[in-house]
Amino acid sequence: MIAVIDTNILVSALWKPGGNASLLISHVISGIIQPCYDYRIMEEYHEVLMRPKFKFSRMQVDLLLDTFILDGISIMAKPLPDIVMNDEDDRPFFEVAKTCHAPLITGNIRDYPEDPLITSLADFCRKYL
Repeated sequence: MIAVIDTNILVSALWKPGGNASLLISHVISGIIQPCYDYRIMEEYHEVLMRPKFKFSRMQVDLLLDTFILDGISIMAKPLPDIVMNDEDDRPFFEVAKTCHAPLITGNIRDYPEDPLITSLADFCRKYL
């Protein structure tokens, strides 16, 4: 299965081992879920996860992101300039999800336009994990 994973899910997975976010990431690591991403998403992941306030080690972040790069699917997303976004930082995730026809798993559904591909972490876990 493929999926686009919002940055807040990665933060939660590293912050709270044992929760739904870490369960999802364990499925990525085991190859059950292939993350879809583009260069903008990888840049955001790295920038956010390396913020001093989170205190994640470089090794933790590198190991996680290396898994995404090695086992995920890098794509060139189709631009969707006519879609209104609450936060332009979320546009890459939405564009990648729409291009791949993959669910976008997020902790902030309200940040995205109403679309059947947008799903909360809880709903995704109930349906698929």
